[in-house]
Amino acid sequence: MELDFLREQCLSLPYVTEGTPFGPTVLVFKVLGKMFALVPLDIEVASISLKNTPEKNVELREEHEGIQGAFHMNKTHWNMVLGEFHIKKSLVVELILESHQLVYHSLPKKIKYENPL
Repeated sequence: MELDFLREQCLSLPYVTEGTPFGPTVLVFKVLGKMFALVPLDIEVASISLKNTPEKNVELREEHEGIQGAFHMNKTHWNMVLGEFHIKKSLVVELILESHQLVYHSLPKKIKYENPL
């Protein structure tokens, strides 16, 4: 996994912005102002933290050695996909999309009405 690939996938989704609100070592992607992905910039191999349902997160951790509870995040709701384990890109893309959709659907109705998918 490369940083450029992760950025491209996140930024290709609707209403996404990127920034570094926690300082220069973490790139944060938000959908309409709410975080859905974090990429640490201070490690050699790119990794990404993504939100998902508690059930799906447990399932992913059991199936993939390279997926674990996200560092500094609520591990019930967030997983980190570790780049050094060479998780299939198709799975990473799927998880990015799921995180984006989960966060988008949790937004207030008014915001979703003004910004439809």
